[in-house]
Amino acid sequence: MIPADAEPFASGRDADVYSIDDSWVLRRYRNGHLVRDEADFMRWVAKYDYPVPAVRQVDGADMVIQRLTGPTLADAALAGDITAIELGRLHADLHRRLHAIPPPSGTRGLVVMHGDLHPYNVIQTPDGPVVIDWRNAEEGPPEFDIAMTAIIFAQVALDPAWATLSPLLRESLATYLAHSIDPTPGLDAALASRSRNITLTPEELALLPAQAELIRSLLPQ
Repeated sequence: MIPADAEPFASGRDADVYSIDDSWVLRRYRNGHLVRDEADFMRWVAKYDYPVPAVRQVDGADMVIQRLTGPTLADAALAGDITAIELGRLHADLHRRLHAIPPPSGTRGLVVMHGDLHPYNVIQTPDGPVVIDWRNAEEGPPEFDIAMTAIIFAQVALDPAWATLSPLLRESLATYLAHSIDPTPGLDAALASRSRNITLTPEELALLPAQAELIRSLLPQ
């Protein structure tokens, strides 16, 4: 389907995206990670009209998904097309809508968690925001999912490598926390999970205690 010498037009920490045509792209994990569970969660939330790319085909580490047009929310924010407050509220709303969907297992108290919902994983399409990159999707408590997004926001707010986004993300984080459920019950578990993320650099991992402190300082009183 994709020539062996083809070059991806987009890449993340662990996956590359190749063009198929004007409607579809192929997303491939470089380490061979199987995408079946990820695709199943995407198809599940799509049944409830959650904004997610359509999945056409799954094969091993390859997934053919709907091609999206538009900037990421991070790029839109950097361009001044969306404010910090709007960014925080948008993420809170996306989580509220996601956690209202019953989990596939039907287990009481659990929700579908995205596990990596942040501004670079939301595309601002002409039809509205669409959430991408569902590799970390699973069932779990909603406060864990909220905490994970808060941790990612806090990382960018504190990391000198993200200086262009840091002030904006700090304000967005405060807004996000003000419009979400309390992540405190899931914060320690989310921090522990984040510490085991093999894609993070030693410098990023070293920021985790400061991220937790920032989140707790911004929680509504």
